[in-house]
Amino acid sequence: MSYATLQELVDRYGEERLVQLTDRSMAEVIDQAVLLRAIADADAEIDGYLAARYRLPLASVPPVLTRIAPDIVFYRLHSDEAPEEVRTRYEDARRLLEGISRGSVGLGVPETEDQPRPSLASASSGNPRIMDRSGTEGL
Repeated sequence: MSYATLQELVDRYGEERLVQLTDRSMAEVIDQAVLLRAIADADAEIDGYLAARYRLPLASVPPVLTRIAPDIVFYRLHSDEAPEEVRTRYEDARRLLEGISRGSVGLGVPETEDQPRPSLASASSGNPRIMDRSGTEGL
């Protein structure tokens, strides 16, 4: 599932800017392969934060993600140094994703059920095995 679409990016940033950032063959058109790679990179980055709290893929895309995903894609399209405004919008999106990952910001969708992680003490069963330096059981 993508959090941003080609049309959303065109609507937000304009076709001319996207051509400038993606056209590697001087065809004066948006290179969809370049753009789709940036969208996939942004999706993976967003999923990395969401996976801490949500079962993926989400059943529907919350509006907050469709709002910030284009900012992440646009930042990723700047292969050289991104302008300050582009970097600021990306950093704002990343901070929001960190809040979502920590649970201080919600998406309005159900979180995954908490799965208790076994502690070291409960993970072992029976008597502990003690090895000596040679790798054989001692004691």
